[in-house]
Amino acid sequence: MIAKKLILCCAVTLTAGPALAQVELKTYADRDGYLDVQKLTCAQLANTFQEDADYLAAWYSGWYNGLAKKHVMQVARAKSLQHEVIVHCKANPGKKIIEAIDVIFKDYRTAGTKMKK
Repeated sequence: MIAKKLILCCAVTLTAGPALAQVELKTYADRDGYLDVQKLTCAQLANTFQEDADYLAAWYSGWYNGLAKKHVMQVARAKSLQHEVIVHCKANPGKKIIEAIDVIFKDYRTAGTKMKK
């Protein structure tokens, strides 16, 4: 019985996918320390620490809201959208983060929710 459990544990360990170590967001910066936010991928977002992902999400939110000349934030909605972007990114690691944001915002608007000006 113990031998069967040991074999099962070894089999599960061998068939599990490789775990990616999380890295700091600065890992993706150029030699001068700048991140090209238009080139960051969903895989990179998923591979960074949660606090760095949260920081990046806040930066994107400010960027998009600045472009739209918005000056308000609904915290619950922002957190919900951030979660949706992360879920979408995990399912689509080859996409750029800005593409994932576009998909989530489009879905959000299509669902009949208006984003406040």
